[in-house]
Amino acid sequence: MGRLTRAELQARNRARVLAAARDEFAERGFRDAKVDAIADRAGLTRGAVYSNFPGKRALYFSVLADLAEREAGPDGSRRLSPASGERLATDTADAGTATTGTPAAATAREALAAFARAWVSRLPLATDGPARLGTDLMPEVLADQRVRRPFAQLMKLNALVLGLVLERVDGHASTRRRVRIAETALTTLHGASQMADAAPGFAEPFDIVAACAALADLDLGDRWDPPHLPFVPRARPADEPWSPPLAVDAVRGEPIPLTRDGVVAVLGLHRLEAVEEAVRATPPGGEVTAVLVTGDPGELGPLARLTLADLRACLRQVLPAPAWPRLRVVHDDEGAVAAAAGVTAVSDGTEAAVRVRAGRVVARADGYGACHAAASAEL
Repeated sequence: MGRLTRAELQARNRARVLAAARDEFAERGFRDAKVDAIADRAGLTRGAVYSNFPGKRALYFSVLADLAEREAGPDGSRRLSPASGERLATDTADAGTATTGTPAAATAREALAAFARAWVSRLPLATDGPARLGTDLMPEVLADQRVRRPFAQLMKLNALVLGLVLERVDGHASTRRRVRIAETALTTLHGASQMADAAPGFAEPFDIVAACAALADLDLGDRWDPPHLPFVPRARPADEPWSPPLAVDAVRGEPIPLTRDGVVAVLGLHRLEAVEEAVRATPPGGEVTAVLVTGDPGELGPLARLTLADLRACLRQVLPAPAWPRLRVVHDDEGAVAAAAGVTAVSDGTEAAVRVRAGRVVARADGYGACHAAASAEL
């Protein structure tokens, strides 16, 4: 066997560190886990661990993200759950059914019930062994404002995706916004997760599912009319080539071209909710892609991957991917897509957008309101 290249060696060491960290966190929990012990398990030095991950929390988020993405793979199969460590049934999606093999949800109530069933099926039955892996996630989110704020925006993004699914299922996309119902459902389900960690067996899963389904009948007065939009500066006309790299849609877990007509929004993890401005303003048939960037890709990048993968795992139990909304999400930790869009310096506060038509950038905007400006540009 020939000598490994530097990139191959780094990939192998990274995989060894992740496997060792998964075992260490499962046995000892996040707080009692030691980086030196992880290095020993991996057969590497402490320096080798830190050359791949900036810290223990970044490594913890990476372990959970890796497991979540394996569970929510693009083929729709259910694999090892980071919360429960249990192997679940494997089902296959087709064009007419959700991944459970049952008919796709026909109403918002059915969709919420299916989403909640998928969520509660992943809750731990105990907090020992592999089930311990996910129990320290929320305490670590709460421990640091630098993590809390991006996490809150990631929840906003998840609620938007789920809300768009509910709107599409119920046929009210143009008249009734469902994002606040989705936010309430996610609040309920995250609360159930916390209780499952703190007091396993406390809540009856069927009650949680019924409560989430009932949310579909609530009228929360949810309307889309942000007061700042009339004052957003117009997008700047452009005529530039558009040659983005191939990317992976984190909502569907599949490679996608970014060359279709629509809006590409480059958003830092403090500005994710702004993508709804593009979704609501983009003309029918246009694609909307949210490109997620961050000033801390080592720690916040895995957190973003984990959050979107958890959503994808549950959405696959509601609708087949071809029936999902037009919103696509791309993780851009290296900044390659952002650079193609002309955004060369990124931070968690970044908000910039380009309008694409016929393979060219025809309008661009940046700063507060950029998503709306690019989507509503008169061409």
